[in-house]
Amino acid sequence: MTNHTGAPLTASDILPLDENALLIGRVWRKDVDGPSPVLVDGLSLRDLSGLALTTSQLLELPDLAVTLTDMNRFPVIGTLDDFISGKAGSLLAPCDLQAVKAAGVTFADSMVERVIEEQAKGDPARAEEIRGKLKPIIGENLKGVQAGSEQAAEVKRLLQDLDLWSQYLEVGIGPDAEVFTKALPMSSVGCGAEVGIHPISDWNNPEPEVVLAIRSDSTIVGATLGNDVNLRDVEGRSALLLGKAKDNNASCAIGPFIRLFDANFTLEDVGKIEVSLKVTGESDGFEMEGVSQMSAISRSPADLASQTLNIHHQYPDGAMLFLGTMFAPVKDRRAPGQGFTHEIGDQVNISSPALGTLVNWVDHTNAIAPWTFGTAALFTNLAKRGLLS
Repeated sequence: MTNHTGAPLTASDILPLDENALLIGRVWRKDVDGPSPVLVDGLSLRDLSGLALTTSQLLELPDLAVTLTDMNRFPVIGTLDDFISGKAGSLLAPCDLQAVKAAGVTFADSMVERVIEEQAKGDPARAEEIRGKLKPIIGENLKGVQAGSEQAAEVKRLLQDLDLWSQYLEVGIGPDAEVFTKALPMSSVGCGAEVGIHPISDWNNPEPEVVLAIRSDSTIVGATLGNDVNLRDVEGRSALLLGKAKDNNASCAIGPFIRLFDANFTLEDVGKIEVSLKVTGESDGFEMEGVSQMSAISRSPADLASQTLNIHHQYPDGAMLFLGTMFAPVKDRRAPGQGFTHEIGDQVNISSPALGTLVNWVDHTNAIAPWTFGTAALFTNLAKRGLLS
């Protein structure tokens, strides 16, 4: 695995800056020809399959952070660098059997861009014109408007009177969050993998997000990073095409590891996370960077989690919940007024000092190896390795 300069990626490129971070994940192991949940111990990885066969099962264990304190209980299977380089295997998404859910339009800074996307009907050329019409009415964004509040209701009434109300504003500042299924269990890719853009799309973008790890009883136990790859032109044509815009081969990246909550990292800290995005073009040398704050979220992570798992929605293997994107890239790439879209070969770095760096490369969905290792394959593999006896 190499970065855009051609230099090999190393553990220090993807690990959090906080050396006290308690990190779990998954790797594909060449020595056993199968996946294992792992614990990060400095620059080494320790096998947790003696404790739990899947990360979904692992996260259900009570007092997991305490259990993992005695790291010497778990055997070392190699260095992190050996898995980054491919020598010992590869990094997988740190989730497996969990449902992969996503909350949409949760940041005021990107909310207006969603409205523009809808009004443009998938045509990036019209986006700039629509921005100009909306700006005098709602400004650059709706920052400071709390979802479900009286202020939000008043904004809704005003925009309805002007025939400018949008379904994106409804879920952005209305009482009910948009929560949808982003990907099937086992289909997410990890750090170092390719992420997929459907070849029909000419207007698409990365969506860098914080992702919560949630137990089946709705307890939030940790967080990681994710890329909710999105086809803006497809979703812009119709919100009913959300599945086609969001759920494609390798279109969901999660990682590099789940940071568990402990004395050094809590749900309160999630609300203070700073997330950075950097896209580097392989073919054109294009660069785009941005930094955003989780503190700008319009709905709290706890509220989004409670709207995802509750008495009406159960996920017995737990869930991974994308908290929404803080970015709506508008930097022109192909031509003035066309905004941003991916090109094949783009390197996408999503990073946070608290959670590390998720690194992926862009290709077409039909050029990336198809997803074949599902739930049945997992249990067949575990049985073959004698782990189910």
